Amino acid sequence: FFEDPSLGDLQIERFEQDEIKDDFSNTSWTLEGRIGALELVYTGAYTKRETSQRVDYSDYLFVGQYLPYYICDGSVSYPGGAPSGTCQAPNLLVNSRTETEVMTHELRFNTPEDYPLRLTAGGFYSDLELSERNDFTYPGNDVRRTDTQFGIFGEATYDISDQFAITLGARYYDVEVDLEGSANSSFCNSSGVDENAFGTNISDLYDGDGSFTFIGSCNDALRQTFTEGQTVAEIQAAGLSPAQAQQVFNSLSAPDKAKTDGFIFKANLTWTPTEDLLFYATYSEGFRPGLLNRPGGAQSPGGFTVPFALETDDVTNYEFGWKTSLFDNQLRFNGNAFFVDVQNLQTTIFDTSITNLFFSDNAANAEIRGIEADLTIAPYSLSGLTVSAAFSILDTEITEVLTPTDDVVAGRSLAYAPSFQGNIRARYEWSAFGDWTAHVQPQVNYSASSATDIIEINRITLDSWTTFGLSAGLSDDTWSLEIFGDNLTDERAEISGNFVYDRARITVNRPLTVGARVSFSY
Repeated sequence: FFEDPSLGDLQIERFEQDEIKDDFSNTSWTLEGRIGALELVYTGAYTKRETSQRVDYSDYLFVGQYLPYYICDGSVSYPGGAPSGTCQAPNLLVNSRTETEVMTHELRFNTPEDYPLRLTAGGFYSDLELSERNDFTYPGNDVRRTDTQFGIFGEATYDISDQFAITLGARYYDVEVDLEGSANSSFCNSSGVDENAFGTNISDLYDGDGSFTFIGSCNDALRQTFTEGQTVAEIQAAGLSPAQAQQVFNSLSAPDKAKTDGFIFKANLTWTPTEDLLFYATYSEGFRPGLLNRPGGAQSPGGFTVPFALETDDVTNYEFGWKTSLFDNQLRFNGNAFFVDVQNLQTTIFDTSITNLFFSDNAANAEIRGIEADLTIAPYSLSGLTVSAAFSILDTEITEVLTPTDDVVAGRSLAYAPSFQGNIRARYEWSAFGDWTAHVQPQVNYSASSATDIIEINRITLDSWTTFGLSAGLSDDTWSLEIFGDNLTDERAEISGNFVYDRARITVNRPLTVGARVSFSY
């Protein structure tokens, strides 16, 4: 469901058939009980998911500097002078299979709600395993990722008075991310034996044993194992080039896992001057776990080294909000204003001047300022009418660039952060045909333009859009009948996109859709 804007409305050019089969099962369970005055809640879940895909990979031809090796004669790929020979059609595809298993457990305790001091505390454990095999028209790519998370959390609320309450919370986290497997290639296999040359032996790189076997050559004599403590000069003396020796030296210090632990905190103060008004101020912290890079240790000509493990990216949120019910409950108005400080923002980069693989890095620091609110109006003078609206205003900015690249620019906005979004909906109900209730409901949605990436070479500006919808129907205590029309103007709203392979790929919304809903309650 994406298009190439240069080809026309809803047009895309593919050279191979795309297919996907996706099967998953999800089971969850909850146990509730009491231990004295304490309320106990235990929840667990197990998910297993298997996907099998066939993906057109022909877009790689737009950026693949190594593409001639795969589809052309050797005289084209490595010419001694003017290239000659034949290049075949660029019908590239990937056969991909993934298996994911996730197990989670959480146990929490709550004190009674009528206590002036209320406490919630507990622990959390999650174990994820992702096994993936990708065959880029040749066999030998298997990767397994495991994520293990452990946490202990607690939150206490104390009623200072009838109007003021304070909440303090904290969480300890311990996260480990591991990679195993190989990203193999077909290089050096002309004898019929899989030499496992070039590519990346991920299990060797991320085993943390201080040794690393060089496989970047078809010459068996050069494929030696080096150990931590050897210098770049000693490694180069084994016959490796300066660039190869430097990468091997870097790889000797690769970690076993991407590990992180620490504490995050939360504080909230509420003021309830009347039963119709509530104001609050919140300070909170959050994070995303780090990860490992397949091309960790690769070094660009400019001296930048792809990190083995990323740090967490951390957010600190300052928020002031309100919840109100005004004019004898005819108007409900809720909202908040917030400031978010983002440190070590993680992003994915594809820059062949550094390495010919995707890698991730803590690329930047950023700030987010915003206001969001929703309101509902139900006037007594117009019985049956309800008007609801919501909006958000965002101002985002990259404040500091951490990766030495021109692809991230200070002052630019963050991805998928439109400066304004809003919607408004009106619903009118009236009695009809005895016990039946009729309704009509128009709706408008709007989004300002936004960018798809913080990486400049991959950044597309998505156009602003407006969509309209309308529904009408009848209902009683048993039956409900409704007809609806979504996106009545058939607007091509640009929802997302990417430019990873130097070719715009835009995902658009669902086109004009008309339908009917019928329900029966008993």
